[in-house]
Amino acid sequence: MGGLETNSTDCFPVDEYIMAYYLPVMYSIISVVGIVGNFLVIIIYLVKLRPWKSSSIIMVNLAVADLLYSSSLPVLVHFYVTKNWTLGEFICRLIRFCFHYHLYGSILFLTCLSIFRYIAVVHPLKAAEILRKRWTILACLAVWVISLVEISPMLGMITVQQEDKMTKCLDFASNDPQVVWWYGWILTMFGYVFPLLVVCWSYTHIAGSLGSSISRNQPSRSRVRMLSILILVVFVLCFLPYHIMRLLRVDSLLRPAVSCMQRRGIHAAYILSRPLAGLNTFFNLALYTLAGDKFQQAFWSFVHRKGHTSSTIFVIHCPNKERPHEDLIH
Repeated sequence: MGGLETNSTDCFPVDEYIMAYYLPVMYSIISVVGIVGNFLVIIIYLVKLRPWKSSSIIMVNLAVADLLYSSSLPVLVHFYVTKNWTLGEFICRLIRFCFHYHLYGSILFLTCLSIFRYIAVVHPLKAAEILRKRWTILACLAVWVISLVEISPMLGMITVQQEDKMTKCLDFASNDPQVVWWYGWILTMFGYVFPLLVVCWSYTHIAGSLGSSISRNQPSRSRVRMLSILILVVFVLCFLPYHIMRLLRVDSLLRPAVSCMQRRGIHAAYILSRPLAGLNTFFNLALYTLAGDKFQQAFWSFVHRKGHTSSTIFVIHCPNKERPHEDLIH
């Protein structure tokens, strides 16, 4: 971006074209689907799925994080269309902060879901105590606090920049590379790589437990497998490209020997990876649907509520005879 680029006029500005056309379209789609979808999810959990189970508490917190992120995107769409930031440096920092707060909050919520599911499947005898609602609530509060601590230093690193009488709200990796380099590495290792290892470890043990289970053909076990695959896909498809390209973007700004075309190519790939990281909101909507039959029934009951008023009791209430470890499976 701007003053951080060198030799910016002697090669094709592919990154600028992608930023001008790709980002507004992608952010608009994510914003509309994210706001409508997650608002509907939260309403369904509030109206149709009470009382909540442990998995429901995690899902609602994840939906809130997705909704906050999706609500911040229209501001970015306006910026990339007009190419001029008019809301001041504080709002610039706040909007960029929202993206990363959502990103690392989502990573930790999905990690919590993986850990709780591991306990439910691999250690069902301990699940009755460990999966109590108070522990789930504490875990979700911890996620919000840890994410805030992880991302807070970013507020002092993001800046606006004047360029050709226009103001630019710089994304995190386009700020001073000397400032963001080590913090970016620390954030990648502790905010992404470590949770990814925990998720892989959890689902490796879950797969082994399901494979040796005599009830491995039950629908609930199949849902666990599908959910496990979905979360791993989100970690690899959505989060991995962004973290790799963010590091390469900062590295390209640090090394003066990098050619203009190579720098612009890396920047273009980094721009492509940013909405990809936000697409986890789409996968999360599928996650709610796959979480169990009760959410699907509640969804259709909500959509057709006028003709199904008398049938919502089954959806709202969970049978008391359900085993504790099923709390994270259904």
